[in-house]
Amino acid sequence: MNSSIKLIVRKDKSTKNGTHSVFLQYCYTSIKRVLISTGISIPLEYWDKTSCSILISLPKEYGEAEYLQKKLDQQKTKAEKIVKYAIKRQHTCPMLFLKRNFRLPDCWNFDQMEEENNNLSVFYQIDRYLDDKKEFVHPTTITTIRTMKKHLLSFQEYIGYKVIFESFNAVLYEQFVRYLTFEIPTMRRATVIKGLKINTVGKTIKQLKAFLRDRMRKKIVPYIDTSCFKGLEEDVEGVYLDWSELSIIYHLDLSKHPALIKYRDLFIVGCLTGLRFSDYSTLNRNQLKNDMLHVRQNKTGATVVVPLRKDAREILLDKYDMQMPKVSMTNFNYYIKEVIRIASIIDFVKITHKRGSRLIEETRPKYAWVSSHTARRSFCTNEYLSGTPCDLIMAISGHKTEKAFKKYIKADTTKKASMVKKLWEGQPDL
Repeated sequence: MNSSIKLIVRKDKSTKNGTHSVFLQYCYTSIKRVLISTGISIPLEYWDKTSCSILISLPKEYGEAEYLQKKLDQQKTKAEKIVKYAIKRQHTCPMLFLKRNFRLPDCWNFDQMEEENNNLSVFYQIDRYLDDKKEFVHPTTITTIRTMKKHLLSFQEYIGYKVIFESFNAVLYEQFVRYLTFEIPTMRRATVIKGLKINTVGKTIKQLKAFLRDRMRKKIVPYIDTSCFKGLEEDVEGVYLDWSELSIIYHLDLSKHPALIKYRDLFIVGCLTGLRFSDYSTLNRNQLKNDMLHVRQNKTGATVVVPLRKDAREILLDKYDMQMPKVSMTNFNYYIKEVIRIASIIDFVKITHKRGSRLIEETRPKYAWVSSHTARRSFCTNEYLSGTPCDLIMAISGHKTEKAFKKYIKADTTKKASMVKKLWEGQPDL
């Protein structure tokens, strides 16, 4: 038992002040293990790897070494007792049991600890579902599941009674969809609005259905008919920037706004590579081979090879030496609009979307519609209009199906008609 739980400090887990967190590591098997933070951080050089303890020479500014070590030993003892109890229970995963119960208060006792299947609260089970999924799905999926839980909690408050597994039927599904579509309050630019777009509602229903099926498959809850939980989806309208607009942005004089330069440069790189923000905002020298980018996509895990245009090479290599500035997506989406506004790309654009059966129209200046994803959409559309074969564009963008790829093509009907007219040139007349 003692050898399966130990205190460790990981070199790759540093805090903002340069110290390193101390973790409890429980090795369930040779490949399955769990790390639990102890809440204690110290400089790496004051950790004894041999004895798994804090060196007595720890400077006072980081705390009393003896006191901190006593707290660590107490937490280790607590973890060992919880794991031992889980093993005695049988049919209980000690690793998950430890994660779920370690944060019990100091006055904890075994009767307080939660079994895996003994709580049939919907929201408790969603938390367990999240625990099960964390190691196997992309973080964006975890965020979507958490959002589903938040929406369901909001719906429960709205209807005024507790949502239980027996509640899930065609009637509740329709009520939930109606609430998400027309009633749920959301914040947008400091203004409260009601209702979500169809694709957001569809994602919530999709994750709810997957959660229910998972709990049924594991025999935690009895059979629930989810055949009425229909997927909801609509094609997303969005803007793209053509080559002339990108040229204006690329050559834009931002000497009076130096803080915006990095956002402009990142955006242009995205427009010239077709990568997602999570990929083009984190490029580094290790990804450059033979003048091409070899990028393992964060979202899919697939690797794409992206040739570099001259302008992209000048930004990535000459200007930043493959050390792209680090910015958050939130800041990027805010400041890139300002860049494009300064570039005078201000024509008004109307975007439509559905809310229930109603068609909603919104008209804004073009710059107001631009976001991090506009770069990827612009790349796909510009390459398509230039005549690059779809399969070659998809090889760079990483799209798996032509149907998914075509959603990114945002050329208007006039430009598509011009493409057809150009193809007719040189063909014989009747």
